[in-house]
Amino acid sequence: MTKDNFLETSGILAKLAETETEKIITAANLIAESFKAGGKILACGNGGSAADAQHFVAEFVARHNAGQPALPAIALNSDTSVVTALSNDYSFESVFAGQIEGLGREGDILVAISTSGKSPNILAAIDEARQKKMKIIALVGSSVNETVKNSDLYFSVPSDSTQRVQEVHMVILHCIWELLKTNN
Repeated sequence: MTKDNFLETSGILAKLAETETEKIITAANLIAESFKAGGKILACGNGGSAADAQHFVAEFVARHNAGQPALPAIALNSDTSVVTALSNDYSFESVFAGQIEGLGREGDILVAISTSGKSPNILAAIDEARQKKMKIIALVGSSVNETVKNSDLYFSVPSDSTQRVQEVHMVILHCIWELLKTNN
């Protein structure tokens, strides 16, 4: 079973290396342009995707050890007081959209991560970011709906396995980060 897992993930990565490389470069360029214009990254996800959002944000904020200045990025799933207040007082569906309403502005980037591609709170975040005229980069599994398709860029991992999708999402996010790291 373990060998099959490695082979499945490597097969997906090989396929995406052929089809998604230009989009990864475009994503890095969108983020770089946003930073240069004074924008920031707002990232969100649920469960393992929340961890991926936090990891991605940490790459930008914790750059001082590499002798580079921190860059503005926020993981919207990290502030437990805000997350629980919005969830309790309104709905879990509004947990990210509510934060985007308060924190997002035109020129910022939303990085929305959903393994299923169907998470109502992620879809609501994309809709709110669109209203704010933010750029949207979505990472999903094999399910791509109209909301995701209306993102500026989206990466669809051709798998229904949560583990494979999350593994590949992290590779995509690391590729974007590495391009930004070398060009900023």
